[in-house]
Amino acid sequence: MQRKILKPKDFPVLLKQIPDPPELLYMEGELPPEDAIYLAVVGARRFTTYGKEACEKIISGLNNKNRQIVIVSGLAIGIDGIAHKAALKSGLKTIAIPGSGLDDKVLHPHSNLKLSKEIKESGGCLISELDWGMPAGVHTFPSRNRIIAGMSHAVLVIEAAEKSGTLITADLATQYNRDVFAVPGSIFSQNSTGTNRLIKAGAALITSAEDIFDAFGLPKEKENLKLNLDFTPVEEKIYSLLVEPIEKDELVRKSGLPPAQANATISMMILNGLIKESGGEIFKA
Repeated sequence: MQRKILKPKDFPVLLKQIPDPPELLYMEGELPPEDAIYLAVVGARRFTTYGKEACEKIISGLNNKNRQIVIVSGLAIGIDGIAHKAALKSGLKTIAIPGSGLDDKVLHPHSNLKLSKEIKESGGCLISELDWGMPAGVHTFPSRNRIIAGMSHAVLVIEAAEKSGTLITADLATQYNRDVFAVPGSIFSQNSTGTNRLIKAGAALITSAEDIFDAFGLPKEKENLKLNLDFTPVEEKIYSLLVEPIEKDELVRKSGLPPAQANATISMMILNGLIKESGGEIFKA
């Protein structure tokens, strides 16, 4: 894999504009095109099922024929890693900025070494301001957060506790005059106190890929109508009831179908990726 050391003149254009840019950048892989939109996605290491599924749902809809969107994150365990994987699964380029050098022996976290290779093989890259063999330290993570915020057009926060390190990246984005987006969460979840506070402070509330397109002024992609055309009448009935997540027994009852038929249809729709089940509830994929 090709390695490069970038001087400031070769940095991503937005990173050149921050008041405290790195002196050098060490890179493995290839930077996506300059005309792409760089969206940083950051969040809790100790994520919830809700956070994981929100991250996957939003990123899965970000393919846009009008403008390429690149996912930027920190390769950390949790929402960062989920964001990178969702980008790869959706055919999006992604950039990882770990809090360590890029040598395999020091890459942090080492558990995401395989993911780092997949990122490079898929046309993305790894970037660090630390020399190749420099291990991670307590001080390296806040420092790398400024690179994540600095090179991105906007930062999307998915789950953050009140004093989460994730909020450092959001604060830096504000200082750098970048947009800050946040996914709302339950008032009963500690993981949502930080994101809900960001929204109260003026961060754009994001619940879908369409919200991201709106924020960047991009035309919305037409919904894939093939799924609707392929629905059987029974599947269409089940799908139309999923206005919001609903318990499976309640969905069966509301469908008015014989329980055996409803349960079989729901199971097949889950297998075919039309709907999902999590936490005892059924919802649209």
